[in-house]
Amino acid sequence: MQSNKQILEKANAAITAGDYEGFLAHCTDDTQWTFVGEQTLHGKEAVRQWMPTAYKEPPVFQVRHLIAEDDFVTALGTIMLPDEQGQAVEYAYCDVWRFRDGKMAELQAFVIKP
Repeated sequence: MQSNKQILEKANAAITAGDYEGFLAHCTDDTQWTFVGEQTLHGKEAVRQWMPTAYKEPPVFQVRHLIAEDDFVTALGTIMLPDEQGQAVEYAYCDVWRFRDGKMAELQAFVIKP
């Protein structure tokens, strides 16, 4: 059986490759994503609709720390995303994932421009 950490690594590899459905296969149908201070997405379909708007190009992650305990995996690092003008901007992020039955059920994402 794969660890939650390995599942998140596979999911992130899929999203970096632009394989959003491959990423979503690792999420529960009722996944809930909270972008702290911004918005909350309820359910896999909401995430599916959000991804092409947020990721006009696949994001580039640099995970500095991946910390796993019980049902949680926390990823700390940077993510490169294009701004409104298409210029790459680096953000610092901390994603706290809660897993249920080997799938990502909940995300609390903290993303800031350093």
